[in-house]
Amino acid sequence: MKADFDEYQDSYAATVDASIGFTGQDVDFFARLKADDLVETIVRRLGAAEATRVLDVGCGAGLTDAHLVARVGELHGTDLSRGLLDTAAAANPGVSYRLADESALPFEDGSFDVSFAICVLHHVDPDGREPFVREMTRVTRAGGLVLVYEHNPLNPLTRVAVSRCEFDHGVVLLRPGETAGLLRGAGALPIESRYIAFFPWRTRVLHAVERALARLPLGGQFVVVGQVGDALL
Repeated sequence: MKADFDEYQDSYAATVDASIGFTGQDVDFFARLKADDLVETIVRRLGAAEATRVLDVGCGAGLTDAHLVARVGELHGTDLSRGLLDTAAAANPGVSYRLADESALPFEDGSFDVSFAICVLHHVDPDGREPFVREMTRVTRAGGLVLVYEHNPLNPLTRVAVSRCEFDHGVVLLRPGETAGLLRGAGALPIESRYIAFFPWRTRVLHAVERALARLPLGGQFVVVGQVGDALL
């Protein structure tokens, strides 16, 4: 990890807001967007989301968790930053948070139905990305889902936002194909890949339009979904 996120314990959201202010929206808007996408994916692939045990890997200040905790059966979060975990725990008392280290997640094999990471992998050094995704897969049960959300490097506005964010300096962004390869190498078969966050507004009509545009590399971010195979576990 390049940034010391403990420095942003009290300013994480404000720092992101400063980098994306030109969109007319704040970080909570985009956190809700991805939470909605995650729940929709769980329902479509696994059934009722309220029956699932879910892990937020690199949860940070728990901004996405605030939009998930009432919609899934059990929500856990983990991060390398003790400061951000304290902030997340204070904001989301219904979530169980645990400190991770750079080599392993603090959970047993197959502990979760779903694990996800939102805009975390670009902070991991390229040679550490495969072990990172392998750990996500390890703690997810056979048949469960591993989802990686990342910035779309082909979107010029996304590149502006990344360049303006203090803790994104020097990061190397990923593309969907690379992300899918990491999932495949970790034992999670890529079953979905799509672009999201096309518009800084949220209506039913625009949501339908985004789904129709999902294959076009124009969205501000993308998600790749992998399903864990029996062989790894």
